[in-house]
Amino acid sequence: MTRKQKRLAVIAGGMSFILVAVLLVMFAFSQSVAYFYMPGDLANNPVAPGTRIRLGGLVSSGSVVRGEGSVVRFAVTDPSGEIVNVRYQGILPDLFREGQGVVTEGRFETGSNVFTADTVLAKHDETYMPKDVADRLKAQGLWEEGKGAAPRGQVPQGEAKAQEAQAQATKATP
Repeated sequence: MTRKQKRLAVIAGGMSFILVAVLLVMFAFSQSVAYFYMPGDLANNPVAPGTRIRLGGLVSSGSVVRGEGSVVRFAVTDPSGEIVNVRYQGILPDLFREGQGVVTEGRFETGSNVFTADTVLAKHDETYMPKDVADRLKAQGLWEEGKGAAPRGQVPQGEAKAQEAQAQATKATP
């Protein structure tokens, strides 16, 4: 083998090693991806059973039922009014309660419409909302930073002021 052939063999070996490493990393990341959904999203676009997702929204009032041992059942809802029933086995966060924001992570089991969660995250104070949930609610006009969720059917105060200012500006232009 000439020097040139040896050099090419070393370069080819190094490139193949890097390629295998990149493919392994990409495979590992694809296995740990969990997409974020709200109950309204799931009603419009159901996910395949066994697909790992994050489900976010508010814990429905009167829906928390504690079962045998550490099994807890509750419902997650969003402003669209859709509800997803959740089953969780474990210890809930101290701040978990009805009417509060929650993000659960898990999957729908085959042949069931109950979401089986293996992780439950509760909001940490009265002004906190998970970024994904807040962004979706803001896009729908149902959330205003620092104010929280607007009552159903009502435009948030900041948005109402912006609409009023735009209407005045339209009247002022000839």
